[in-house]
Amino acid sequence: MPEHGRVDSVSTTSSTTHQPETAAPADAPLSAEQFAELGAGIRRAMNGVLDGKPDAVDAALTVLLAEGHLLIEDVPGVGKTMLARALARCIAGTVSRIQFTPDLLPADITGVSVFRQQLGTFEFTPGPVFAHIVIGDEINRASPKTQSALLECMEEQQVTVDGRTHHLESPFLVVATQNPIEMEGTYALPEAQRDRFMARISIGYPDAESEALMVRDREHGSPLDRVEPVVDVAGLRRMIATVREVYVSPAVERYAVAIVQATRDDSALRLGASPRSTLQLVRASRARAALDGRDFVLPDDIDALATTVLSHRMVLVPRAQHPDGSAVRSVDEVVDRIVAATPVPVPTARD
Repeated sequence: MPEHGRVDSVSTTSSTTHQPETAAPADAPLSAEQFAELGAGIRRAMNGVLDGKPDAVDAALTVLLAEGHLLIEDVPGVGKTMLARALARCIAGTVSRIQFTPDLLPADITGVSVFRQQLGTFEFTPGPVFAHIVIGDEINRASPKTQSALLECMEEQQVTVDGRTHHLESPFLVVATQNPIEMEGTYALPEAQRDRFMARISIGYPDAESEALMVRDREHGSPLDRVEPVVDVAGLRRMIATVREVYVSPAVERYAVAIVQATRDDSALRLGASPRSTLQLVRASRARAALDGRDFVLPDDIDALATTVLSHRMVLVPRAQHPDGSAVRSVDEVVDRIVAATPVPVPTARD
């Protein structure tokens, strides 16, 4: 592979395959007790690595189980890459890490066709995107051309090279990190790319107690070295199948749609949320409900995830203001206001 940027590929399974799996019966959902045990195990392992950040851990696990992709956006040194690596360590699947740089090429991500002179044919060499979990570090340092190489992977779970389509294995998760403060030498993610991320989170600084614990803990090595896989790929597929079975009532569906549609009509926003965001908001709510031990979604699940799932897709108008005339400081404020103002639908006889 060309030496542009740095690509690390790590496998925690005994063998890997880059071909699509043959048609298999749908994975059977887990029992409530099995799902709760695995979910608690993953949370416990990740919380042991990232001290004092249970919300970030829950958000990452929710996105994984909802079959989405995660964007971690925060200042340097707060544990963005550590969170992504901890999540990957908990899954006994294939993991790849891509260090995005300005000279990274699309072929360094997706793979390339190599001519085998002995055989007289071209042979496809898969890139690091052929893994269950792909960690994209500092994604905004790559050129737009290279960033766009992930579009087809993230939405359609496949790669097209030289006119041939290669399917990616399931589950497939992209965890990307970026630094929103340092803009020199970076390329802002295009809206089409941002819209493919189910959620964006910020980790933030730890409190004093958690930071002191981190100082003591890191004296004896990285906590990542102590993380053992909690679930294998087959088990993760069954967890995802369990999430898909979570019931969403028509009333809750209407509530999610009402919130998303309100973002398109808000005077403070130049660009509202897309229909894709509605689907992802409902999927994430299913995962949150399952992690809470429920087989049905509540409006509270929609409320809790609305900002995380929607805000990174929106664009404010210049000098945006709230209806009361106060200045809008962030998109999060607008989403919170819309959620608070949207009435919860009352179930009807048809629901």
